[in-house]
Amino acid sequence: MRGRRPGQRDHHRAAGLSRTEAGRRRVRVLGVDACRRGWVGISGDLRGYFGATIADVVAAADDEGRVSVVGIDIPIGLSSSGPRVADQVVRRLVGARASSVFATPVRAALEAPTHAEATALNVAATGKGISQQAFALRHKILDVDRWLPSAGRTVLEVHPELGFATAAGAPLRHPKSTWAGGEERRAILAAVGLTVPAELGTAGAMAGVDDVLDAAIVAWTAQRYADGRATCHPDPPEDLGGGVSAAIWA
Repeated sequence: MRGRRPGQRDHHRAAGLSRTEAGRRRVRVLGVDACRRGWVGISGDLRGYFGATIADVVAAADDEGRVSVVGIDIPIGLSSSGPRVADQVVRRLVGARASSVFATPVRAALEAPTHAEATALNVAATGKGISQQAFALRHKILDVDRWLPSAGRTVLEVHPELGFATAAGAPLRHPKSTWAGGEERRAILAAVGLTVPAELGTAGAMAGVDDVLDAAIVAWTAQRYADGRATCHPDPPEDLGGGVSAAIWA
């Protein structure tokens, strides 16, 4: 597939693949999550990858077989004038885990050099400030944004909390940073046939436990997309203008 901004109408159409089409089109998928030292990736066959940039981690996975669908836990499709509908919709769907779905800042705020400037720009555009969490992620968000035009494959925005809730049939009970939350997520992954191996090479040494579990459920969502079973929120994706649209897949 040709590289494109996620959420455009060809993405929406691909989500409706029939079972026959999906069976003919066995593809390699990758789930990616941002971690402190870069990016961690888990493939559909549960291999681990690490890279300093999004391009690096995808290239590492490509070395073992080209990836056709990449799911990423990062905002994709940046607004210039207001809040994204995708964030609002998914926040309602994940129940008690709503605080994990932060409001994506507008593009100008993400490109600002300081938190104070970013806050002022975001307030002007949306009426709301920008969290420290969102500002801290700005380099990762812009890393993906710059990479997209040359990605050369389908790229999806995925939120792990929504992925886990979809797999479990209900929102999660515990935060991912707790022991109970980690066990809850491992059990859900096991129930859908994903038991992440103990040995993940560099990925296992560089990424946190919750980062690896998040990447695994993102890979599960990417496979659902490849099989024509994923849904997007909102449906259809929000048109942000300039050929850019936004939706979170599950």
